[in-house]
Amino acid sequence: MNMMKRLVALTLLLVYFDAGMAIAADKPVVYQLHQGDTVLVSVWGEDSLKQQVVVLPDSSITLPLAGRVEVGGLSTPEVERLIAEKLKKFLKDPVVTVVIASLDGNRAYVAGKVLKPGPLIISGPTTVLQAISIANGFDKFANESEIKVIRTKPDGRQEVLQVHYNDIISGKDMSTNIQLMAGDTIVVP
Repeated sequence: MNMMKRLVALTLLLVYFDAGMAIAADKPVVYQLHQGDTVLVSVWGEDSLKQQVVVLPDSSITLPLAGRVEVGGLSTPEVERLIAEKLKKFLKDPVVTVVIASLDGNRAYVAGKVLKPGPLIISGPTTVLQAISIANGFDKFANESEIKVIRTKPDGRQEVLQVHYNDIISGKDMSTNIQLMAGDTIVVP
């Protein structure tokens, strides 16, 4: 029964904080491309340049005429401008459209003593608490006071971020309810 109470409390907190975050949002969240995402790139009036491409592990895509384009961490409007700039050498005033076909690259992982460990696709701002809820909460052996987020920095180094779960669910301190980034791993020992 204790587990059921914890799961209900977690769900209620998520609803409460998610509603508060929606009210507090001043501007829309812009999705940034990640390795593994698929995009459809088209150029107005140039059907031969229409391509569906996957963002490679080096965060780039390769297109006819434009060549290799670094897109990791950029929004679709930023990628459109970048590709258009490269195409200006070959086309007059190219109008480029980039549409996200799949978000497969924007994954985080929940590992350890949760009921449903594994990957989750981050389709919008997602916090540690939300990810644990998506993983159906803790199993009965979870050590809630030792939760960590492992994050890989752009230079390849990893950092460990502490999560103070009890402070989060009590509302005492939300600072460690970290917003997840692609590639993050939540470890619940």
